[in-house]
Amino acid sequence: MSNCSIWSILSCFLILFLCSQCTQAYKNYTVGDELGWYDKLEVSSVDYQKWADGKNFSLGDFLIFHTDKNHSVVQTYNATTFKICDADQDMNTTEWSVSNPEYSKDAVTVHVPLLKEGPTYFFSDFYDGEQCLNGQKFTINVTHGEGLPDSLKDPAPGPASADDVPPNDVPANFDHPIDDNSTSSDPLKPVAGLGNRNWAGFGFSLSAVVFGSLGLFG
Repeated sequence: MSNCSIWSILSCFLILFLCSQCTQAYKNYTVGDELGWYDKLEVSSVDYQKWADGKNFSLGDFLIFHTDKNHSVVQTYNATTFKICDADQDMNTTEWSVSNPEYSKDAVTVHVPLLKEGPTYFFSDFYDGEQCLNGQKFTINVTHGEGLPDSLKDPAPGPASADDVPPNDVPANFDHPIDDNSTSSDPLKPVAGLGNRNWAGFGFSLSAVVFGSLGLFG
């Protein structure tokens, strides 16, 4: 077999392996991308359901909410609670930003891990649901994916700390999302949506594929 044929076959193996790793990696999603987490009265162009549609959310992924003290992040699994924009009577909700509304532009970042499969709803319930009724809400479907990592199997309820979040969070001043399949040399502009928790194992596995293939055709 010619060297050209060997390298063609090897390239196919590497492409398939790379695609499978990218698909399975845990991901961080910055909600609303550069628009942040606000209602339409404050940012008229937000459309969080449009932002969420077409994305693949799995257990162990994180949602990153960039907002301020005047907006909340509520997570529920109850469709009725979501529809009426009111979590007061629902025990199956998590208030990730625990505070009273405060008219302030102080930046707030909320990290929410996805811990349960199935339909999951997010909204802001401040001002008797007014922000939710004005577009600050969306629903997603969470699939099993790789399953929960060990670090998230028994989390304490309440907001996640920065130490709990994988290190590829998109910063609050991120001004333009990058396509999931592209790369970036700028450390302040990571590839949007791609996690980097698995890359150490990925590098080892990639080396095994390369050397294994070379041995096969050597």
